[in-house]
Amino acid sequence: MTNLAAAALVAASLLSGTAIAQQAKPTIVLVHGAFADASSWNGVITHLQKDGYNTIAVANPLRSVANDARFVSDVIGSIEGPVVLVGHSYGGQVISNAANGHENVRSLVYVAAFAPDVGEAAADLAGRFPGSTLVEALAAPVKLADGGIDLYIDQAKFHAQFAHDVPSEAVAVMAAGQRPITQAALTENSGEPAWKSIPSYFVYGDGDKNIPAKALGFMAERAGSRRTVVVEGASHVVMISKPEIVADVIENAAK
Repeated sequence: MTNLAAAALVAASLLSGTAIAQQAKPTIVLVHGAFADASSWNGVITHLQKDGYNTIAVANPLRSVANDARFVSDVIGSIEGPVVLVGHSYGGQVISNAANGHENVRSLVYVAAFAPDVGEAAADLAGRFPGSTLVEALAAPVKLADGGIDLYIDQAKFHAQFAHDVPSEAVAVMAAGQRPITQAALTENSGEPAWKSIPSYFVYGDGDKNIPAKALGFMAERAGSRRTVVVEGASHVVMISKPEIVADVIENAAK
């Protein structure tokens, strides 16, 4: 074999190895929480796509834990290859249930998110430790035709409560376009959590006013988090104010 042919063979081998490595990257599935929507992941998605990750930001219905988990489970079931499942806030409870039964889910990332144990509800966990001011920031409840109740954050209180570290112009748009969650979803008990069998990672701000930092730290420790990043002063929407930090944690979980 000539030197030129040998060099060509080595180059082809390296290119093939690179292609395999790229194909092996997991798909990142992002699940938003209450009072937000899929666009809350835009900054994180930009970082992930730049680094070659396929991403899907799911439109979480925010109707009930069981229903929302089934919805996300169906999305996972449509994906070939490994998945990293990421949840924000109430979305953490959803991914804890949705990942069950999916062998392709490699890790769970909780972004300022609930990681309940079986029988626990988001509202109970938020109130277990002092510091949450969410109840006082809620707008008048919206009564639904089926007898349920939709909850919104009062737009006048949205900046201080939900996103104090995000520019006011952006927050005004977020407040107007917030997705409501049913009261029943926040009080619904969780099923057997996937974090007991799937590696978990946590990132949150110590300035969170929706879920107290002590509650988030408690859940991270209980879940055996492989990496926990606490962002000084960050609000509940740390994925919006510090997308590069959140993307780094997700990529760490993906590797």
